[in-house]
Amino acid sequence: MHTVQNSQRAFEHQALPSYLQADSLGPWGNYLQQVDRVIPYLGSLARWVDTLKRPKRILVVDVPIELDNGSIAHFEGYRVQHNLSRGPGKGGIRFHQDVTLSEVMALSAWMSVKNAAVNVPYGGAKGGIRVDPKKLSRGELERLTRRYTSEIGLLIGPSKDIPAPDVNTNGQIMAWMMDTYSMNVGATTTGVVTGKPLDLGGSLGRVEATGRGVYTVGVAAAHNLGLSLNGARVAVQGFGNVGSTAAKLFEQAGAKIVSVQDHTGTICNDLGVDVDRLLQHVERYGGVRNFSESEALNDADFWGVSCDILIPAALENQITKDNAGRIKAKLVIEGANGPTTTEADDILRDNGVLVLPDVIANAGGVTVSYFEWVQDFSSFFWSEDEINSRLVKIMQDAFEAIWQVAVEYKVTLRTATFIVACKRILKAREMRGLYP
Repeated sequence: MHTVQNSQRAFEHQALPSYLQADSLGPWGNYLQQVDRVIPYLGSLARWVDTLKRPKRILVVDVPIELDNGSIAHFEGYRVQHNLSRGPGKGGIRFHQDVTLSEVMALSAWMSVKNAAVNVPYGGAKGGIRVDPKKLSRGELERLTRRYTSEIGLLIGPSKDIPAPDVNTNGQIMAWMMDTYSMNVGATTTGVVTGKPLDLGGSLGRVEATGRGVYTVGVAAAHNLGLSLNGARVAVQGFGNVGSTAAKLFEQAGAKIVSVQDHTGTICNDLGVDVDRLLQHVERYGGVRNFSESEALNDADFWGVSCDILIPAALENQITKDNAGRIKAKLVIEGANGPTTTEADDILRDNGVLVLPDVIANAGGVTVSYFEWVQDFSSFFWSEDEINSRLVKIMQDAFEAIWQVAVEYKVTLRTATFIVACKRILKAREMRGLYP
């Protein structure tokens, strides 16, 4: 009997499969380290913590399409559902040549935390295809999107898993996904994706939502730090929807955007960049490089720019142990997912830099996605003012709750956000129990 009990106990605490372990696993390893830091604060819920370390489902699919020249090309696609204890999966789809399973797993897990942090009734999911969409024609891109949607169709649905735009995807991609899913189930199903065009059940305010959320929690954090936005110096990495919207809102509040970096290069202007004119330049030339009202800067020197607020709004693992010590900002607001490694987090903390983590800072996008989903179910749509008002209220309330936890436990805002979110996720898991 003793032998049987020991065997059962060993099985219960079996090590994670190799593809889930932290060692050399990039973004997923970073996420696991973040979870480990929150375990001491979970109390009795800690017995469920492995729930957070094992995605519920991982789907890897082959996506073959016929190219315009008649040849057949194959692309690898993913859809990961990390946790569904609090509701259907929710998370974007990215098309990028560097997409990996580790990245998608981590992004799905951060979506679980993010949704719980702002208390919307979703679990976490994420998807992607390893492809450079810039090398595809519009027709090839549509065929890729529709084939991928069909391949993951067994997982997604308005009450199961709801994709949204992410890196290199947009409203048109969501329209193709919605149409493909609808054709396959035999009924128009607008709620299967969010971030759709307005004419297909999209929501006002969705495009700007993530950047507006970055700004909203940034204002609250700056206030708590005693940092005035009037004249504050802001540096932004990434000038897509998130970075440009946040930059515009901070500019309107009196801040100066002194440096911007994107995939084309880095620019700076000590007197402040005119965001509207920079947007026009980006629209015309595809990036910030060679903007006439600025000076060029080496990409590596971006991290040493003299600024009060730094907004990384590009990709993962941008702030590392190699550049974190150069950052002069008082406040870092993570517009991107996972832009800061765990080692860099510690360096910033030790240097007195306050980091507003992605899992709260960029939650504006999923919050308005939730609004869109609700509007699609009811077929009743809200005004943009009402949407923005609801967004600001949810983001402010979530930030204040997290700030109080950080003060109470004397931890970073990232750990505080994980404490709040992981308790909500694991409490739901505990109450639901295990079936059968």
